[in-house]
Amino acid sequence: MGARVSAVASDVALAIDRTRPLAAIVVGRAGIDFYPLPDDTKTERAAQFAAEIGGSAGNIAVALSRQGCRAALLGPLSDDAVGRFVRRHLTRFGVDTSRCRTIAGEYRTSLAICETRREDSETVFYRNNAVDLQLCADDFDAAYIGSAAVLIVTGTALAAEPSRTAALEALAIARASGTFAILDVDHRPVSWRSSNEAMRTYAQAASRCDAVVGNDDEFGVIAGDAAGALAAAAGFVSRGGRFAIFKRGSAGSVTITAQRTFETGIFVVDVKKPFGAGDAFLGNLVGALLRGDLLEPAVRRASAAAAWVVARRGCAFAMPTAAELDSFYQGHSMQ
Repeated sequence: MGARVSAVASDVALAIDRTRPLAAIVVGRAGIDFYPLPDDTKTERAAQFAAEIGGSAGNIAVALSRQGCRAALLGPLSDDAVGRFVRRHLTRFGVDTSRCRTIAGEYRTSLAICETRREDSETVFYRNNAVDLQLCADDFDAAYIGSAAVLIVTGTALAAEPSRTAALEALAIARASGTFAILDVDHRPVSWRSSNEAMRTYAQAASRCDAVVGNDDEFGVIAGDAAGALAAAAGFVSRGGRFAIFKRGSAGSVTITAQRTFETGIFVVDVKKPFGAGDAFLGNLVGALLRGDLLEPAVRRASAAAAWVVARRGCAFAMPTAAELDSFYQGHSMQ
């Protein structure tokens, strides 16, 4: 393993080996998103739709790439026009799709129809025979996981087999190879058979991770009830995790480390839609840590990216470049 480069804060030392060939591997789904046009139109009233790529893992990988990080997606794509659309646009943004196995037959790349509406925004997911959940251990090996500084597993990749076992195996390999592992909870209830199954699986995944990032509802799933959400985040750190970030929407976030806990506010913008913020946050958090930022300023930069994206239509296509985020960060204050 190469020499380790650490971003050290007073509260936590993040040992991230920035000399590795890949900055990050992101495990999970990439799909196609349809946006009713014009903005603020309900789906049933739309005459036209804009097509973009989406899906939490795809969005995070694009966010990283837009920050100048070499990011790879690990998740199958369907052998059809939609799968090719997603692959082409991921490649256009610089995301490595070489390990995105193409699967023919009944399996399909996910579709989401997402309304660009500040209030009463509805998103409809089509995940029948979702191809990304066909990820298997044969799609990667120890050398591939070990080639990345960071491994990000999105929670949807844990929702069903064979993807669940494969994602847990990737986390085990990351721990053995010194790759910094992060669980982005990304809980989608429709993907799970029960909340108890989700709770057990997230706990198993978190035990193999260096960090866990989720919102209040998602940590509530991990805890088994909403009242224990913050305690669940703190419990992860007390059991040896390096940090947990507890996101609270418009109330900002709480970051917990073994040494200290700090709160981070939000950047006020004219919100166009309520989704995409979490993917922007996670991708830009990791991007900031990879460039050597300390944890607290990295969380602030991630919060700025989240604000940038909710002020625009789309998710992957809306991710800011490093220059755009620098300009936004310098020109806006946090509350």
